[in-house]
Parts: sequence; C-alpha cells; structure tokens
Amino acid sequence: MISKKMADRINEQINREMYSAYLYMAMSAKMSEAGYKGVAKWLMIQYHEEMFHAMKFYSYLEDQGASVELKALAKPEVSEKTVKDIFVKVLEHEKSVTKSIHELAALALEEKDYATQGFVAWYVNEQVEEEKNASELLQTLDLVGNSAQGVFLVNIELGKRSLSVPSDFSAMGGH
Repeated sequence: MISKKMADRINEQINREMYSAYLYMAMSAKMSEAGYKGVAKWLMIQYHEEMFHAMKFYSYLEDQGASVELKALAKPEVSEKTVKDIFVKVLEHEKSVTKSIHELAALALEEKDYATQGFVAWYVNEQVEEEKNASELLQTLDLVGNSAQGVFLVNIELGKRSLSVPSDFSAMGGH
C-alpha cells in the first residue's frame, strides 16, 4: 500500500499524462487542418501513448489499493503554425513531463517506496526516448530548413508511424 501523499502525486501525474494526450490531440487537429496529415497521424499516435501512460498510473493505483481521483483538464493552447514550431513545442512539453516524472521518482525515493521506485523507473527511461525522438525530429527539420519539398517528405515519413502501445485499456491492471 502506498502513502496518501504518493497516491495524490500519482493522481496528479495521471492528470498531467491526460493533459499531454489532450495537447497532442489538439496539435494533431491543427496539423491536419494545415494539410500535414502525416504529422497529424504522428501526433495522434503520441496521444495514444500518453493515454497509455495515464492508464499505467491508473492501474498502478488500483493495484496498490489507492483511490483514483480524476481532475479537470486544462484546455491546450496550440498557436504554432509550422511543423517545426509544433516539434519545438513537443520537445518543450516532453522536458516538462520529464521534470514531473523526476519529481515523482524523488518522492518515491524520499518515502522509501520501493515498489513505486521500480514502477516509475519505466517512465524515467520512457522520457529519455520521448525527448530523443523530439530532438531528432527537430534536427531533421533543421536539415530541410524552409524547403517545402523537405517538409513534405518529413510529413510523409511521419505518417508511417504505427501505434506500438495498447489502445484497449479494459485489460490493464487489477480490474
């Protein structure tokens, strides 16, 4: 069983992961409207990944006998108009998620909550991958510069991404 303080912090993280999903959905819509269907698909897959992250936390709380307490989500603001600007925002957002995960890991360490430390280690490693992916995409966009053809090819490439996490959460965790 985890402490009330840890359960509250994990519930906060569920909200942050769901906000991330909501943000990626808003970014996807914006890119789809602009004609970047491949970028929109990449971002919608990112939405699914963030929902998977939220549901892992949800299931963990259930497995620990703690209450899940969902809170309202903030409206995501997406004013970026270019593919590069979207991915600058993706990287900035992922860095904020990494900070939040590190705070959660520090709390687990402080409380000597070994189960949560082990559980959160997966997220620590996942965030390394998330930041790496965003950084590499920005590097690619820097290489193509303002070339419409280059961005067009990046758009096609991003459209090849496929979902690699479950999207049916009914079989997750202890329910």
